[in-house]
Amino acid sequence: MLLIVDILSGQSIITGQFTRPFGESSVAAQGETILTGLLDVDDTLRRILAGIIPLPAEDVPLAEALDRVLAEDVVAELALPPFANSSMDGFAVRAADVAGASQENPVQLTVSMDISAGAAPEGHLHPGEAARIMTGAPLPPGADAVVPVEATDVRWDAGHEDQPPARVGILRAVNPGDYVRPVGEDIQVGQLVIRAGDILRPQEIGVLASLGRVTVPVIRRPRVAILSSGDELVEIDEPLTPGKIRNSNSYVLAGLVTINGGVPIRIPTARDTLDDVRRCFREALAHHPDMIVSSAGVSVGAHDVVRTVLDELGEVKLWRLNLRPGKPLAYGRLQGIPFFGLPGNPVSAQVTFDVVVRRALLKMGGRPDIVPMAEAVLAEDIPADGRLTYFRVKLERGPDGQLIAHTTGTQSSGAMLSMVLADGLLIVPAGRREARTGERFPVRLLREL
Repeated sequence: MLLIVDILSGQSIITGQFTRPFGESSVAAQGETILTGLLDVDDTLRRILAGIIPLPAEDVPLAEALDRVLAEDVVAELALPPFANSSMDGFAVRAADVAGASQENPVQLTVSMDISAGAAPEGHLHPGEAARIMTGAPLPPGADAVVPVEATDVRWDAGHEDQPPARVGILRAVNPGDYVRPVGEDIQVGQLVIRAGDILRPQEIGVLASLGRVTVPVIRRPRVAILSSGDELVEIDEPLTPGKIRNSNSYVLAGLVTINGGVPIRIPTARDTLDDVRRCFREALAHHPDMIVSSAGVSVGAHDVVRTVLDELGEVKLWRLNLRPGKPLAYGRLQGIPFFGLPGNPVSAQVTFDVVVRRALLKMGGRPDIVPMAEAVLAEDIPADGRLTYFRVKLERGPDGQLIAHTTGTQSSGAMLSMVLADGLLIVPAGRREARTGERFPVRLLREL
């Protein structure tokens, strides 16, 4: 019998006869699968997220709060608008005074005041009087409506006249409240205007500015140290020599961290030596990050130096997910900090980040886990290997409006251009050996259609 330890729960499981290395499917003579050795992605993710703690709040200046996650409810301490004001250029009046006004029978009123935006009325509007008023200016006491200038016998140019007319003829009746923005029309005192957990867009920033919020409590952005290791890697400004490739993963992962609300900290590439890998991880820890993400060094057959350093710094497990691309994954904690070790192949690293790390990063930063999804009909047969698979596809609209998915070509985990060409990732569930033409599958969108 084979004893397998569930490295997520620590429980031992007796499963059956051992016929292949751990992580490979074992098939009995009758063809019955008795051991997969690959971890279920959803179950793995649930257990990872259970240990991720949202970060605390910090106060930031309002000018720096865009796209941040609000940490506390915002309750209005004043009304908006704080005073009744005109929604039009025109004349403030008492509605009762102009009840019978028309084109044929204009009502003549004495203009007793001139109120511009930003100025306070001087005095009270009495019966038979009107006040010239500009958009946004406060209504004078006694007025209860505004007559737009177009409904009077007065005309002024775009710059307005320096002096108001002595009298104005009102050509249309108005009701109390017409063309008036009352106190609190937009926001009432004590009203909940923005909820904790909302992401602050320019719209929310405008409301906060109107309420006089100089600083805003927001969830602290997760600081993520990003590491890469490998003798084959060179920096992007270095020449390529035989056997070398440029370190693109570091930049891709930094971008993925940023668009998911984190702050990336790129650590220089480590060589495949114990001292240099140790130096790299210690430098990452010195930045006091909230999360550490590395690429390469966690797959079967990788150099032992990375795993040796991980064992020195914390407790990390090397897993094999039921996922394609992106089967190898390391997860644990280094000196208490959540650590994710991703595959080295660029597409595998991106997909594994999207499926696993992104979710943990969003929870840590208090962000909603919103994934743009669609459904598409497959335009070609695609072989699968039984794992949960993310195929890179381009999408087009068919004559009936439904989305049609075509693969981007090679699905190699090293084909970086395939991710550029892809409109989305078509998801074929675990257990399938083929995805057939005409079948419908969910698609995780990578760009707006």
